[in-house]
This record gives sequence, structure tokens and C-alpha cells, in this order.
Amino acid sequence: MAAEFTARCASSLSSVDPAAWDACANAGRDPDERHNPFVSHAFLSALERSGSVGGRSGWAPAHTLIEDKKGRLLAAAPAYLKAHSLGEYVFDQAFAEAYGRAGGRYYPKIQVAVPFTPVTGPRLLLEKDAPDAARAALIDALRDLCKSCGASSLHVTFATEPEASALAKQGFLQRAGEQFHFSNEGYRDFDDFLDALSSRKRKTIRRERREAQGSDLTIELLTGADIEQRHWDAFFAFYMHTGARKWGRPYLTRAFFDEIGASMPHRVLLVMVRKDRDYIAGALNFLGDDAIYGRYWGALEERPFLHFEVCYHQAIDYAIRHGFKRVEAGAQGEHKLARGYRPVATHSVHEFVDPRLQAAVADYLAREREAVAAMIEDYEEALPFRRD
Repeated sequence: MAAEFTARCASSLSSVDPAAWDACANAGRDPDERHNPFVSHAFLSALERSGSVGGRSGWAPAHTLIEDKKGRLLAAAPAYLKAHSLGEYVFDQAFAEAYGRAGGRYYPKIQVAVPFTPVTGPRLLLEKDAPDAARAALIDALRDLCKSCGASSLHVTFATEPEASALAKQGFLQRAGEQFHFSNEGYRDFDDFLDALSSRKRKTIRRERREAQGSDLTIELLTGADIEQRHWDAFFAFYMHTGARKWGRPYLTRAFFDEIGASMPHRVLLVMVRKDRDYIAGALNFLGDDAIYGRYWGALEERPFLHFEVCYHQAIDYAIRHGFKRVEAGAQGEHKLARGYRPVATHSVHEFVDPRLQAAVADYLAREREAVAAMIEDYEEALPFRRD
């Protein structure tokens, strides 16, 4: 590492100045994503303070920092020493099993990511005026961390495309995935968006919205100071109910929602469904400067199409009315296509200490990238937009 830089590892963001971290995390380098809430000090700290990461969670913070001679933070990476592959949404359990059968030890590994958050964003965080050498120093420091921890591998997941390409040139293996995002093409309102769809899809969505909302439900959109303790209590019940059904043990603690409610309420959009005086369903979204990020949904009462209305249609409507460029609706879900969400590629990169594992995974990922590209092409053909 160049002599003008110092690398250190922080086991908690409490030891990192919030303003210095955020100056790297959201330095305004990407005009299409001027602020990503998930790499902010407030969000990552909320995970730590709430006990959602750290402790016995299997996510041990090992944030990697690059400072200049004066101690000014120039670059950083949200990094974790992982004891499992849960909560990542880029699945490598097959790699771990194969390596174990060959006599290797896959865990621990180093994960550069936002825990439990399949959202593309910067992972190599650079202060606006940081020299290119600071990025190189950060990559070197992450590799050194991998070696010093005895980790099998280094994974950078849901990276931006430029980051993934740059890391590939450094020897990392590229992996592709797909998600579904709504793109706001300057629509005047929700009806203007519907007019861009085929007649059959347009009618289907209108029918779904009528049936979902019914006559006995009220939908509330809450952000900032409008979100009260009772809203978080209700939403956490939805989150726990859905999480228990889907993956057994929800990742986030109740305290996490209090933390973000206190530290970043203006970055939160809660879509809550009320029946009489009681809330029965809701969705949690985060707000960037350019995008709405759908994260969690839950319901205590089943209603036809309510999930589509609360998670997808309400997010599109809000984005159009408030001038957001896109809605990112989270991982997976081909059903989003029929509701105007387009397929987009996601990117991660991986590097394995054992050259045998590196070679085997490289072969697999080359074939997987071809399959993902073909799948995205097929999805494009299935989009519901008018073709005239």
C-alpha cells in the first residue's frame, strides 16, 4: 500500500465519524443515484445498535477504512466477517458445500455488502476528491483483511456496474443476477402510466386495484414525523408474521425500526392498510433522492391483490407524483413484469483464496451469466407495454 495511506478495520461504525463516512458513501458521483440510504452511516449503524448484526448474528462488522496522513477518511467499504451465507440474496451455498466435500473450509468469508438488503449501490465508497490510488488501497486492504482473518473468499455483492467491471480487471469473478424496476418515463400520473400498457394489462391492473382496496380499507402513506410508535408496532407484527412464514427467523430486531425511525425518518415511506381502527398490512420503503426502494411487506389478513397494491402500485403512484426516476422492488418476482416493472441486471464479484475453487467457480459463473442474459431478453419480450 502506498505510504500516503493508512488502512484500518472498524468493528463498529460507532468509531467512525458519521459525516466522514457519509462523505464517502454518498459523494454524488452517480447522477442517477445521488443518495443511497442503505450505505449511509445512519442505516448501517441502526443495524449494529439494534443487534440485527454483530453478536451471534453471523455478521461481524469489519468495515475497512483508508485514511490519508492527516487522518482524513478517503475511502471505506461496509465489510463483514460472515459465518454463514444467510441474508445476502446472492446465493453461494452450493460453492460452500462443494468446497466442503473437497476438504476445504468455506467459512469464515468476507462480505462487502449491506446486510439483508438486495439493493444495488456503491460498495467501494470514495470521498468526492479522493485520488484513484485510494480505491486501489481499499481493494488491497480488503484482500489483506481476507488473509488476516483466514477467510476463504472475498465477496462484493450488489455492486454498481462500474465497480464490478473495475474489480473484474483486478482478478475478481463477475456474477450476474436480475431484478425488476419501474422506470418513470415522465408520466403525468398513474393513469398516464397505464396508458402506456396494453389494453388487457391496463384493465387487469385497474381491476386489481379496485378489488384490493375494496370499500372497507383505508391506505395511508406515512413519512417523516407522521410515523408514530404505533405504526412501527403494527408494521413489526406484519414483518414478523411474513418472515416466519418465508424464512423461519426474521433478520431485523424490533429495535432496528425504532433506530431508523429516529435517525432517518425522512428516508422512510410506510404504506399502511387500515381496516376500521386496526392496521392489517403494510410495506416499508426507503427513499433516495432519485429512487424508491421497496424492502419489506407483511399482512395479518389475506386479501386478493393487496400485496400488489401496497408494494407495487402504491410505489409507482408515489414515484410519479413526487418525481422519482425509478422504483426498485427488491429481489426476485416475475409477477412484477405484468405490473410495469422492467428486468435489470445486478452485479457482484467474488475472489477465492484457493485457486482450485477460483477456477471451478469461474467456469460456473461464465455459464450462469449467459443464462441470466438470455433470461433478461425473454423478460423484455414479455413486458406489458404497448408496441404500437
